[in-house]
Amino acid sequence: MTLTSASWAPASTADSSTADTRPLGASGEVCAIHQPNLFPRLSTLAKLFAADRWIVLDDVQFARRDYQQRTRLAALDDPSRQQWLTLPTHLPIGRPTLVNQALLVEPRRSRRTVSLLIRQYYGRSRYWPAVSGVLDVVLDRFENTDRVADLARTSTLALLTALGWNGEVLESSAMPTRQGRSERLADLAVATGSNYYLCGTGGLRYLDYQPFAAHGVTVVPFHTPVDAGDRLWRWARRVSSLWALSASGPSELATRLAVVREGHLTGIPTPGGR
Repeated sequence: MTLTSASWAPASTADSSTADTRPLGASGEVCAIHQPNLFPRLSTLAKLFAADRWIVLDDVQFARRDYQQRTRLAALDDPSRQQWLTLPTHLPIGRPTLVNQALLVEPRRSRRTVSLLIRQYYGRSRYWPAVSGVLDVVLDRFENTDRVADLARTSTLALLTALGWNGEVLESSAMPTRQGRSERLADLAVATGSNYYLCGTGGLRYLDYQPFAAHGVTVVPFHTPVDAGDRLWRWARRVSSLWALSASGPSELATRLAVVREGHLTGIPTPGGR
């Protein structure tokens, strides 16, 4: 099934982005492949924002110590004060359970916890209407699913939509691929007609470029800015993007992410030399 960010528009568009956040590839040739993360970190959100399409990696083994069912909330005035927001999760077949098979243990209780904690941390932000819009989309989703991946994906799409992203979203489980890690990713890029694959720092540690090169897909390493003096990026790899949205607002945050996107993708040719 193909989803678009328009399907997940936040209830509120207050202070919506005025930046030009259209993906660079007019035909959607730049892809990012990432597991669904609950209210993802800014480093993850920035990579997805830079892509024309997000391929949701939902058919790999679920990892409890990753970010599929949890995220770190950071205090608005002091991001070094942090707290885990975790959705209690049941793995129906134990450790081999795939991401798209993991289930909420107590959906109603989890919904209440998500609502209370996010309001507690960010309800005083001047940009609360935008944050609340993202939250409302996720709370609504609790009413229609008991799958952790659905909620995590919804939270990511709601954040991207709040920043003006209008890319395409696809699911890896809907596409046949080979089993090797690099082969799987290359196959997904090829199956979706992508010419470029954005690869984060984690993936670069193991990625084999050959399966991509064999099909004419270029791997573009993706890095978020490293600047200890920049309050936004200092916490990008640790805390939820909700903090950045609450601290900067959607317009400024979208502009900052657009700069990062342009830095990575400027100069990439479009098909046919356009």
